[in-house]
Amino acid sequence: MLRKIGIIIHPGFQLLDAAGPAAAFEMAEHFCPGSYALEILAPGGGEIESSSGMRLSARPLSAEEPLDTAIISGGEIIRSMAAAEQIVAWLRRTNPRRTASVCTGAYLLAEAGLLDGRSATTHWWSTDDFARRYPKVRLDAERIFIEDGGVWTSAGISAGIDLALALIEDDLGPAIARRAAQQLVVHQRRPGGQSQFSALVDLGGRTGRFVDLIEWMRTKLAEPLTVERLADRAAMSPRHFARAFAAETGTTPAKAVERLRLEAARMALETSHTPLDRIAEASGFGDPGRMRRAFLRAFGQPPQALRRTAARS
Repeated sequence: MLRKIGIIIHPGFQLLDAAGPAAAFEMAEHFCPGSYALEILAPGGGEIESSSGMRLSARPLSAEEPLDTAIISGGEIIRSMAAAEQIVAWLRRTNPRRTASVCTGAYLLAEAGLLDGRSATTHWWSTDDFARRYPKVRLDAERIFIEDGGVWTSAGISAGIDLALALIEDDLGPAIARRAAQQLVVHQRRPGGQSQFSALVDLGGRTGRFVDLIEWMRTKLAEPLTVERLADRAAMSPRHFARAFAAETGTTPAKAVERLRLEAARMALETSHTPLDRIAEASGFGDPGRMRRAFLRAFGQPPQALRRTAARS
């Protein structure tokens, strides 16, 4: 079954928002010929300049375009409001089987009303503004991607690859999606529930204010890391620290601690034969059961499954 995928761009689009999903579908087509036909589309068509200055050639966006899946790229949407308005109008009068967005492309889906009453995500940098503009959308700012009622949204830039791999899995099953991911030299697609704030935590926040604290936390994962202890290390009151940390990183201190423990445990699982109980203890989970529950929440899989996948890879 041939599925026509339309990747919709606009002046100022983010290049990887378009190229990342296109590459994923290309790999899937390689392993399952006759599955996908890709089109780059834009209002008016022609050579469309990305935010980096590089250009892609696009066919004109048409209401008669019979698409199975439409993927709206993000980027500098305000560079051409006329193009943005045309994409919104197109979204309102067309009905692909699936509609998706990468990064700030979610703004255009929301403007068209497609996200009203639905769960959605977008790039972490835009979440506060997005929530103010579109209060009818159930914004889940921590997610890598979300599907709700046939409408898919993803976090920023590289998350478009995760989104495309999830769409491929939806169409062709996990084996083809896994082979496409391997061909892209992506270990595996990140589950939709994985937090996009992991990178912000690693950077110590938007301004790097907590970078030293994060590095200290990595050395103390096996110990209790309460808000009070972290606040004392940061020379702040617990209440002020909790507010400042959340504002900087987009997540709570407790979730940040769990994220660091998850990353340490996953690395140990995938690169060693250390028993699960020892990994759980060293990473601060305490016991395998608690670690398993955290893995299911974050990755959608238990530790044993991730270890098996790593071994096969």
